[in-house]
Amino acid sequence: MEIKNLQNEGRKIVKQMGSFSVLEYIKDLSVSPFNAASEYFMEKMGVRRRQVICSLKDSSIKMQAGALQWLTGNIQIETDVKGAGDFLGKMVKGAVTKESGVKPVYKGTGIVALEPTYKYLIPINVGEWEGGITIEDGMYLVSDQNIELNVVHRKNISSTVLGNEGFFNLSLAGNGIAVLESNVPENELIEINLNNGELKIDGRQAICWSTSLDFTVEKSTKSLIGSAISNEGFLNVYRGTGKVLMSPVAPTDSLAAATNTVSAKAADTASNVANAANIIGSFLGK
Repeated sequence: MEIKNLQNEGRKIVKQMGSFSVLEYIKDLSVSPFNAASEYFMEKMGVRRRQVICSLKDSSIKMQAGALQWLTGNIQIETDVKGAGDFLGKMVKGAVTKESGVKPVYKGTGIVALEPTYKYLIPINVGEWEGGITIEDGMYLVSDQNIELNVVHRKNISSTVLGNEGFFNLSLAGNGIAVLESNVPENELIEINLNNGELKIDGRQAICWSTSLDFTVEKSTKSLIGSAISNEGFLNVYRGTGKVLMSPVAPTDSLAAATNTVSAKAADTASNVANAANIIGSFLGK
């Protein structure tokens, strides 16, 4: 197997971790007279397509459904479904975390390339996070197969209602590498390490945090009146030992770049599969 021109003057591998490489299109020349100007200024601002390239050597990965662009080599495609009950459980998890419930598994030796995205791609070593890592909805893209994907829920209702957060999040655990899709570039993220401490954030600025941390939402002062006067309201609070990756410049859900990404496609796929399951269930119930 020989692959030529994967890298050239227009695209370079800018980061590599484990089996995963991030290929960035430094200058995309696939433009027309109608979008050349916008593409030019996008390139100057770092708004570029990025793509995950996975190099497998008798190993395996799993990814969001619909994320594959091409593959080559001796690679088999399977699913991570172990039975009807497991399928139902994965569909429920997908519905509450906005991820694809069933994730294809690629095993063997060869190259797997994912669909390009305008989001920023962040490889992480899951084993370096205390108790695993909990991520915001829609961020999971691909990982080593041995990384466990679990759904964690808030420990109190206040963190959902007052913090404008979902009741569930996806948690990654184990030793291996995962790649996240982020609206915010990695060099703008602040890493805060807590040692039996606490972090208070006004808004949805945290994109991921150690699963070992307790997450709650609390009033900024001791009384509702005091919170109203201070114009701060409620704060997201993380307590314990672990770390938090925080975006100081934009909330995690504020950018329109999420509308045409792999995770958005995965959410559509999950919705379509759920609808199909409902139709089949209705048919069998008659």
